Amino acid sequence: MSDSDLQEIRDVVARIEHAQHGELVDEFVALFRPDAVWTTAHGKRLYGRDAIAEFTARVLPGATAAEIATYEIDRVVFLRPDVAAVTVRQQYRNRSGVETTAGAPMYVMTKEDGRWLLAANQNTGVVGA
Repeated sequence: MSDSDLQEIRDVVARIEHAQHGELVDEFVALFRPDAVWTTAHGKRLYGRDAIAEFTARVLPGATAAEIATYEIDRVVFLRPDVAAVTVRQQYRNRSGVETTAGAPMYVMTKEDGRWLLAANQNTGVVGA
């Protein structure tokens, strides 16, 4: 719950954005615990880093051809010193810079061996954004 923990969490969210922009599957997947749970914006549930990697390898390449997203932390709540709930504003823009859709991801992160990792995550699309 220190300033360094907050900065490390910000860094994880920045690495998510970087991996998404660069379509870097391995960098994205490395941010998850081995037993992580991920629910996509379309409701697909993925259990474990291997399932997340398989799904991401299918959908991430080519995903930024039409639009790209920015990620801004909305709030961090430390449930325990080593567990944080992180809400994010995700804004998609087309290649002309016009806002298209939005998301409201919720990441539960755990600190493992001094490193913050994604543990239980929900990526929710925002209707009417």
